[in-house]
Amino acid sequence: MAIQKSDFIIVDYTGKVKETGEVFDTTSEEIAKENKLYKEGDIYEPRLVVVGEGWVLKALDDAFQTFKLKKDETVEIPPENAFGNRNPEKIKFVPYKRLAARGITPYVGAQIEYDKRPATVRTVGSGRVTLDFNPPLAGKTLVYEVNIQNQLKTNEEKIGALIHRRIPIVGVEKFNLNITKTTVNVKMPDESLYVEGVQLAKRGIALDIQRLVPEIVTIEFVESFTKPGAEKTEKPKKKVAKKKTAKKSEAKTEEKAPAKKSTKKATTKKATKTVVKKTTKKSASKKTGK
Repeated sequence: MAIQKSDFIIVDYTGKVKETGEVFDTTSEEIAKENKLYKEGDIYEPRLVVVGEGWVLKALDDAFQTFKLKKDETVEIPPENAFGNRNPEKIKFVPYKRLAARGITPYVGAQIEYDKRPATVRTVGSGRVTLDFNPPLAGKTLVYEVNIQNQLKTNEEKIGALIHRRIPIVGVEKFNLNITKTTVNVKMPDESLYVEGVQLAKRGIALDIQRLVPEIVTIEFVESFTKPGAEKTEKPKKKVAKKKTAKKSEAKTEEKAPAKKSTKKATTKKATKTVVKKTTKKSASKKTGK
């Protein structure tokens, strides 16, 4: 089945500059290390893409609808459909002293921020530095090598992937999902509660689900803090206590039952004796009267 707009797909890809073969983006940790792109703390794995949502370059997003599942594909994107052509007016010369005064030590290829705009250092000369405010990939033809590894179908798969996109550091299998027709209840694992920015992530997850899984109206997050090791030690004790209590109550019931029977018998005997005595008194009075 062809990939369509709004489909949830899991994509493995590597982006290169056609002219030089330079790798600028990848989902593979091995390729990132080979090309000196690896960053400690970043997560390298196939990524979730909802087709048509603009999570990747539009030209690549459009190309997904021509690809087949689990097949290696390649798409070439010209500059005008990627990061645009280079604009000479975006290249500026700045005095070296001005950068030094701001705590910036420029070197060729460095990515810096100047006047709240990102820039690339192109040259460092005697007394001045050339800053390029064009995007680093402007004017370059890009080549993406892509493999769509999976297409998500169920709401559980889709919601799990949306959660993982916002909180990738915690395994999606650790989130307990309870999904009905219009509601999803998300039980947050303990380690997710200590992730930096988790409250913003939860808000993003809720908005993503409501927009991309439209039948879901309400999203509930459940948080609980359990003392380490407490759950393991408490559960067995509760089970043993219940069994003992049940046996004791049964024993007490058995002991009490015979006691009640004996009490009834004793009461009956006493009542009989009393009646006999009364009858004797009445007959004695009759004889006396005669």
